[in-house]
Amino acid sequence: MSAINGRLRRMVRRAQAEGRVPAVSAALHRADRPLWACTVGGSGNEHPLGPRTRFRIGSVTKTFTAVLVMQCRDAGLLDLDDPVARHLDVPAHGELTVRRLLSHTAGLQREPHGDVWDTLVAPDVERLLADLARAERVLPPARRYHYSNLGLALLGQLVARLHGGTWAEVLADRVLVPLGLTATGDRPDPAAATGFLVDAYSDEAHPEPPTDFGAVGPAAQLWSTASDMARWAAFLADPAALDPSGAVLAPATLDEMRWPLTVTDETSWGAGFGLGLILVPQGERVIHVGHDGAMPGFLAAVYGRRGGPGTAGAMGCAVLGSSGTGVRVLELTHELLAASAEHDPADIEPWRPGEPAPAHLRGMLGRWWGEGFEYVFSWHDGTLRARGADDPAGKPSAVFAPLPERPDVFRTVSGREAGELLRLTRDEQGRVIRLHWATYRFTRTQETFDGYDFRR
Repeated sequence: MSAINGRLRRMVRRAQAEGRVPAVSAALHRADRPLWACTVGGSGNEHPLGPRTRFRIGSVTKTFTAVLVMQCRDAGLLDLDDPVARHLDVPAHGELTVRRLLSHTAGLQREPHGDVWDTLVAPDVERLLADLARAERVLPPARRYHYSNLGLALLGQLVARLHGGTWAEVLADRVLVPLGLTATGDRPDPAAATGFLVDAYSDEAHPEPPTDFGAVGPAAQLWSTASDMARWAAFLADPAALDPSGAVLAPATLDEMRWPLTVTDETSWGAGFGLGLILVPQGERVIHVGHDGAMPGFLAAVYGRRGGPGTAGAMGCAVLGSSGTGVRVLELTHELLAASAEHDPADIEPWRPGEPAPAHLRGMLGRWWGEGFEYVFSWHDGTLRARGADDPAGKPSAVFAPLPERPDVFRTVSGREAGELLRLTRDEQGRVIRLHWATYRFTRTQETFDGYDFRR
């Protein structure tokens, strides 16, 4: 254990030095290991830098607002395809939907009206909404990804209206307290790190002015520690491990949020965007899910890891830095997650015999052919499954759930053809002789579409 911890510490120290970041705080959360944390540098003020030092996390805030929106959806307070005007009194752009705003595909301009980044004065709620009439729709809805702080700010105010409080109050009550994120909030404490602009051609670090994002707070206002954010990243990747009762959000809802709705760059496809979450593919069916953040003097990267060999349960990492130009912070989170999975892989659980398949399904297990390709139907962990005979080892199987009111009919609940039906056809002796999956015929031997078995 000391060897991997030493490796991770050295990675943080190298990134802090190479990136010339006055303060870096990193943390790694895993279900199977104690929390790992590391700080390098100084806070920039009279308070010592340590794991409890708070940093501005910028747009990582958006992931919290997105979870609040999905809570409202699950509670029946809104539908993702509702126009925003159904829940918020706005003078313009009220036809934009909740889903489009969450996924940055609404086409709304990036910032609120005015020169916010010149004045560093953000609008209050009344001004934010009134100035919507002066905001542009810079692209048609659903045309492509276009990042918008204004869009997430509107959703934060929508959530506040639905719950009858401020965005910060609703967030604390419905997310921060239930998940034990006690160091996260919309205001810094006196010991928070100072944010800097590091000069490009000298070693001078100039303090950035403090900013309050006002009504745009749901897009970028929060402060936190790396330890809190590593826990949050683990929740985004593996909610059942940190919230087994689904009190904050059901795991199926996080699955929905992680599904990519658009790419952030149509040429490279290097990252996707779901419902409030950035999705960064790592190869070999590994995905990092979370968000980056930037505010004057601060950068943050908060991601959880899913899939791939060595990946532990509830695996999340956060790296927070006190330089607005220290982009090594953004790379380091992904590097720490990969290094932990490679050099300290999760333990391999031994296989143990399980319950047999139900008697009425045993005869249909094994190999079937559909569309000229071979598939294997099997029974594992109490569920009927299917996968292509030539699928790579890491590709998930399709999983089926029975429909109690329809014998021999199953719903595909995940994997290939999710949502589609699987129907079993039996002969007079009760043997399964044919399957129909998503209406395609599956047979025990390879057949043409008109049913000719050319191997006879």
